[in-house]
Amino acid sequence: MTHQLVLRKPLAFFDLETTGINIAKDRIIDICIIKALPGGEVIVKNQRVHPGMPIPLESSLIHGIYDDDVQDAPPFKAVARTLAQFLDGCDLAGFNCNRFDVPLLVEEFLRANVDFDMKNRRMVDSQRIFHLMEPRNLSAAYRFYCNKELVGAHGAEADTIATLEVLDAQVQRYMGMVAKSDSGQDVVFENDIDMLHSLTANKNIDLAGRMIINEKGEEVFNFGKHKGAPVLEVLKKEPSFYDWILKGDFPLDTKRRLTEIRLRMFSNAKR
Repeated sequence: MTHQLVLRKPLAFFDLETTGINIAKDRIIDICIIKALPGGEVIVKNQRVHPGMPIPLESSLIHGIYDDDVQDAPPFKAVARTLAQFLDGCDLAGFNCNRFDVPLLVEEFLRANVDFDMKNRRMVDSQRIFHLMEPRNLSAAYRFYCNKELVGAHGAEADTIATLEVLDAQVQRYMGMVAKSDSGQDVVFENDIDMLHSLTANKNIDLAGRMIINEKGEEVFNFGKHKGAPVLEVLKKEPSFYDWILKGDFPLDTKRRLTEIRLRMFSNAKR
């Protein structure tokens, strides 16, 4: 394996498999580093790591690594200095690395009391380049799925016709393939509106997304000081929060949905 990048110092591409996506709480279980050297040579290093905690089944189903696979692996602290030395003098690169992999890796080094200085390292995120250079808008979708240029973009009729053609083409392209929903469930792509709804629908309670359904199926606030807190719990402990929303600059739909939850609370209390 070689590369054609013009480098003045090594560029270390890396990817993590982890117990989850919480940077503060989750742990690394597998790390691969490919160090691209000036001149074209590459060096590959793989390291399996025991996370010191059970690997959640939902995570194992994604990356295929289970507790038994890491039972004999060393903890991150035992390999931290070796990894830091391997990365010494390197810039860093990855796919979505700026938002996830780099922050989590640094957290692990800090927990292991290893000084991993980021000050003089440049970071290259190929996902960011992908999003910048390949716009995810209707014109791009129309070109990709229908092989047509969208004439009259941002005109209501042209955009609506293009959207119909894009969805039609998507259904034909992905028929029978497996897609993963936001909840992590595998969904077989079919020409079926119920399936398309389940794949693309969000977890919003109100259309603006001020309240959502969390992973536990609870109605929670999705903004401000009560973000993540159950709506019913907040309404019980701080009734004035309801009045504040009703008097505030919130969408009418948000106020309506919140009122429905509040009325349901009162109705349940009377039973």
